[in-house]
Amino acid sequence: MAFTRATGKHRRPGRTQRTTARAAGVAALTTAGAVGTLAAPALAADEPAPEQTGLIPVVAIGDTVAAQIDAQAAAQEQAAEQKKAEEAARRKAAEEARRAREAKERAAREAERKRLDTFVLPITGSYISTGYKAGGSLWSSGSHTGVDFHAAGGTPVHAVGAGTVVQTGWGGAYGNQIVIKMNDGTYTQYGHLSSIEVSVGQEVTPGQQIALSGATGNTTGPHLHFEARTTPEYGSDIDPVAYLRKHGVSI
Repeated sequence: MAFTRATGKHRRPGRTQRTTARAAGVAALTTAGAVGTLAAPALAADEPAPEQTGLIPVVAIGDTVAAQIDAQAAAQEQAAEQKKAEEAARRKAAEEARRAREAKERAAREAERKRLDTFVLPITGSYISTGYKAGGSLWSSGSHTGVDFHAAGGTPVHAVGAGTVVQTGWGGAYGNQIVIKMNDGTYTQYGHLSSIEVSVGQEVTPGQQIALSGATGNTTGPHLHFEARTTPEYGSDIDPVAYLRKHGVSI
């Protein structure tokens, strides 16, 4: 008699069903005392081929996923290290910029300090025409309380150093005058001016033009009368030549 396959869909027994069937077969053979000769061949014959179990593809996919995870982790670690290196470089650059800025500021402050500590002649390229303590009837005290710098009328007059203007205007025998309190606490006075270019309370710097020379007040001609004083008032004069030399001015 010929056998024909039943019509309709046919489902191959699942792995659990096959395993159960094999176990039942093994148990039957064991009971019959034929395990030693038949179990291994029967199991080997009934064991499905690797390509039928799907085991190799599953393992291959698992390895690929693991490799991808490892690669992703390595990439993340590399990115973190790069970010850390970039952050360290940024901090280093910021620190170097800060140090450079502070060094520049210190240099600027030192340069400004030196500039403000500098003293200059009140008249550029001039010379002393009448010295300190020169005697004569021209001076009410009997002697010259300052020095006269040779200058034609309208010659620029400069502050000899940094300070603050404390007096301007008419000064009697001095004519138009300016008195400046210097940063070191001393005072300088400029007399016989034809014009005044600063005002009381104004801060001046070394070499700044403050006036023009003239012949106002008690004078025989245009020049600049210059005094160094311990106070802003007449009578507290000190040797102006020694004063300027003490502050580094060649005269």
